[in-house]
Amino acid sequence: MYYLNKNIKNLSRIFDQNERKDYLRLDLNENPGGLPEEFINRVLKKVTPQLISQYPETLHFTEVLADHLKTDINHICLVNGSAEGIRYIIQAFTSENGKIVGVVPSYFMFQVYSGMYGRNFVKITYDNDLSMNIGNIISELTNDTQLLVLLNPNNPMGNVYSDKEFEKIMEVCRKKQITILIDEAYHYFYPKTFIKYALNERHVFITRTFSKLFSMAGCRLGYVVGHPEDVKMVQKLCTPHNTNAFAMLIAEEILNTPGLLDSLITKFNEGRKYLIESLEQNEYRHKGDAGNFIFIEPKTEAQVIVDKLKTEKKILIKTYPNVGELGNCLRVSIGEKQYMEIFINALLEVDKKL
Repeated sequence: MYYLNKNIKNLSRIFDQNERKDYLRLDLNENPGGLPEEFINRVLKKVTPQLISQYPETLHFTEVLADHLKTDINHICLVNGSAEGIRYIIQAFTSENGKIVGVVPSYFMFQVYSGMYGRNFVKITYDNDLSMNIGNIISELTNDTQLLVLLNPNNPMGNVYSDKEFEKIMEVCRKKQITILIDEAYHYFYPKTFIKYALNERHVFITRTFSKLFSMAGCRLGYVVGHPEDVKMVQKLCTPHNTNAFAMLIAEEILNTPGLLDSLITKFNEGRKYLIESLEQNEYRHKGDAGNFIFIEPKTEAQVIVDKLKTEKKILIKTYPNVGELGNCLRVSIGEKQYMEIFINALLEVDKKL
């Protein structure tokens, strides 16, 4: 007989089908400039008919990545963007009606996957000053909690955790036997990492993506790091050939090109510095300590600014409601200086009180 999973029927999803080709895209935390054109041209010369026609082989790139991370391949599972790894961890390490604890707002797919599989997602909210009290997290970690989700740094709030704070959380998770997932999608923008826990302990995962600093959002590549026995469980859920050969080729070339990552980081830092200085010179309050994104408190109506930037300036940004004491904010992806100059000039033009 016909059947429809009630979790899917009741699942709330928003699919963005907007055409973004001819815009300055500062709305999805991509690198607006992308990788250097000369680098792309060099990599394209290595794309052969066989690379396209054959199923991708993952061993070589996994070895390259393991060497970059100073570990071995048994600690790594390649995935089709880190969102796929997050999905598999929730699927494998929580049960129907199982309790998942996570901070909100954050990457919304944590809640989507929880709903998809019938899990109980417990939300930990930020204080009004946009700080996260880890005591509020720890108080929700009970003996029936199966998974704790943290982001380092968190998208969209940009907050991070100190070593002392994280160790306090880890101590509770060990005692109560709670699996912990730390999403580090914005690693490199904020270099502090908790990967040592995933490499040296059971039931701790790190998820990362090549979409952000590596500027490969169009290629879909990420990875999960954890204890080999735990990683095996994630791998069992992977579809055959889930990571494509083109993505692995580009990622390998990035890792093997001297100075490329450093150059991307330098350009980002220059853009961030320029943006923050410009905002402060023009008396805009902002929030976003880490990551490649920032909240900006507008002087007029946030949605009106977003609409005007899109229609009049061909710039895409987002609004975000009720951002603590900042209220309804603009959410802007940070890129290199030339793009931040375009954005600031446009913002000052459209965000004017009559």
